[in-house]
Amino acid sequence: MIPESFIQDLLARVDVVDVVGRYVQLRKGGANLLGLCPFHNEKSPSFTVSPTKQFYHCFGCGAHGSAITFLMEHTGTSFPEAVRTLAASAGMTVPEENRSPRQQQESVRRKAEESRHTQVLDAAQAHYLKQLRASPAAIRYLKQRGLTGEIAAHFGLGWSGTDRHGLSQVFPNYDDPTLVESGLVIESEDGRRYDRFRERVMFPIRNVRGSLIGFGGRIIGKGEPKYLNSPETPLFSKGHELYGLWEARQSIRQEGQVIVVEGYMDVVGLAQQGIANAVATLGTATTPDHVKKLLRASDKVIFSFDGDGAGRRAAWRALQACLPVLRDDIAIRFLFLPSEHDPDSYVRELGAEAFRACLADAVALSRFLLDELASRHNMNEAEGRASCLHEAKPLLAAIPECALRVQIEREMAKLVQLTPEEMAQILAQQPAKPFAPAATPKPAAGDSTGGAGPDHEGGHPDMGYDFAGHDFHDIPADEPDFADYGQFPSQGGGEFAGGGGQRAGGKQEWKGKSDWKSKGDWKPGKGNWKGRRDNDVGGFEGRRTMPSLAKRLLGLLLAHPELVDSMGDQQLEVIDHGPHLGLVRDLIMLAQSSGARHVGALLEAAEPDSDLATVLKGLRADILSQEDLPDPQTEWDDALRRIEFDSAKLEMAKLAAAGLSTDEARKRYLELSSRMATLKGAGIR
Repeated sequence: MIPESFIQDLLARVDVVDVVGRYVQLRKGGANLLGLCPFHNEKSPSFTVSPTKQFYHCFGCGAHGSAITFLMEHTGTSFPEAVRTLAASAGMTVPEENRSPRQQQESVRRKAEESRHTQVLDAAQAHYLKQLRASPAAIRYLKQRGLTGEIAAHFGLGWSGTDRHGLSQVFPNYDDPTLVESGLVIESEDGRRYDRFRERVMFPIRNVRGSLIGFGGRIIGKGEPKYLNSPETPLFSKGHELYGLWEARQSIRQEGQVIVVEGYMDVVGLAQQGIANAVATLGTATTPDHVKKLLRASDKVIFSFDGDGAGRRAAWRALQACLPVLRDDIAIRFLFLPSEHDPDSYVRELGAEAFRACLADAVALSRFLLDELASRHNMNEAEGRASCLHEAKPLLAAIPECALRVQIEREMAKLVQLTPEEMAQILAQQPAKPFAPAATPKPAAGDSTGGAGPDHEGGHPDMGYDFAGHDFHDIPADEPDFADYGQFPSQGGGEFAGGGGQRAGGKQEWKGKSDWKSKGDWKPGKGNWKGRRDNDVGGFEGRRTMPSLAKRLLGLLLAHPELVDSMGDQQLEVIDHGPHLGLVRDLIMLAQSSGARHVGALLEAAEPDSDLATVLKGLRADILSQEDLPDPQTEWDDALRRIEFDSAKLEMAKLAAAGLSTDEARKRYLELSSRMATLKGAGIR
């Protein structure tokens, strides 16, 4: 804890006018200084700074505070960070109370390491900006996406180049360990090094203070993965950071809300159309840390997801992450676009005003929660209503005591045809354990990526997004000079023209080899195996004979629970497409929601009489006797490739049987054929 005496001494030494003046243009207005408020949108100055009283005040929105408060509210930093920033500017050292010399030494070491990483990332960013100015191919791609040079400069978009060792031009000591630690360079097992990012448009990722902490790279030619993030590093953790939050901070204050989307291009595309208050998660499900950071930026949050099944699942996980932090003074809503659109394509096709109209109609969290629960049960019968309440209990228990929780419980009572008193009595008689959102994923030991699935040259990409690519080789090379780009001009920066480009379906590539393959010994009618949960119940009955692939996947997850931490939406979607894998998905969702990893903890978290609990009991002995696999991630990836291959094969057969009578069917058949060829190249037969 920082002593109060030090804080008062610090405020006495710094001038609030100097601190605010770094961010707001001030002019003399009597005894005080005036300016346009940075916390809300205004045309006439109502924001004043008092040199004598050492505070700022806005007569328009009520913002008020000291130099420390201003830094916290304007830059999004925490109280300790704001104090340290001001102390450094005043030449003061924040006292380290109750810290041993070893702890202080470790703190100094950590700060030095972070400084080295920041310097390396900044140098790489300068290189990527320079490379973009010299790359007509990359500029063509940005033009196709409808981006101007000004918006590209605002987000600092760059180009990685095509050279495997392009960063050696920037870092003469290419063997510097910091290059690997910062995620810019990959070192293979034989000691060879190469750049992680090649042939990619680069999206710099900044923290709430504006410091560069990592990159996202979008490939513009053919290749996998389409989208690649920096790995987990001392500076970067995708479960804690939001892309575009730094760039959107002013617009978020002006609009009074923050929009959460799924992809980098959604953020940039919306900003291009004048909607600059959007941020994106970094290829992972929304975490409680994300939600806390969002609520520090604004008390109104709108999650905008695609309207397909994957979008609704992502929204449901976001809702679960929001429950523990709900308060009466915040508003969280959900917007579902048509299934053929993402925010970027929607706003380019229909315009910014159409998207704003959709935002106004976004569904409240309480409504989404109740409607989603009701959709999973037969509410026309007593059993269905009782089952709905049973599923709702841990979710309700996760909400802090507040008026909103009372309102939701009353709405739930109406839904299940109970009086509020009956509802309260049931909840009191059988208190549910609060729903626990999945913990922020941590990289497995030795994993330098934080993602799942190897890159085409040995790296591990973030399993984030898959965008439709544009082959730029057939575009005429008649681009204008882009030499002025990358200087972060206040105006201009060169215009792109054009548009085009939409996100494609969620395909991804797993590479690697495996000794085992699914034997496919399940046949219809044997073992009474029921299919996925959205077909029926994701369990089994009767003889409880389980398909070998499902059993193998369950065994892998139980023996190597760290696999759950790197699970992304695309992997869950592949599992959804595989028949008879309902319990596999149930286990993943149970592990992510409860935080349990050991089979015993999972058994305790599972419903006692559920099919999943029965399976866990049956597999427990097998897990204890199972030998450790040399590379469980490769085994898992190989299994998912097999599922995707079999699903594609089955869908192609259905399309062929229907006669391929429409252009859409023929197009889909060709897409599946191409995907199967890719999977065959990875060793699937």
